[in-house]
Amino acid sequence: ITMALISVKEYAAKHGQDGGRVRLLIGQGRIPAIKVGNQWCIEEETPWPADMRVKSGAYRNWRKKPDEKQSDT
Repeated sequence: ITMALISVKEYAAKHGQDGGRVRLLIGQGRIPAIKVGNQWCIEEETPWPADMRVKSGAYRNWRKKPDEKQSDT
């Protein structure tokens, strides 16, 4: 089985991204890559990693303190 490997520059162009961003994601382990000499190579069929941001609103207003109950003392 042969893998079609492409360079970081080609992968970035294919996905409309910057080469520096691709290298950052490789460093974080979010894009699997192998090093050939001094250049990173990525399998051609590797998909762009999923967006890791929380979009559900789960952290909305997380800084607000809950209402404190009035105590009669």
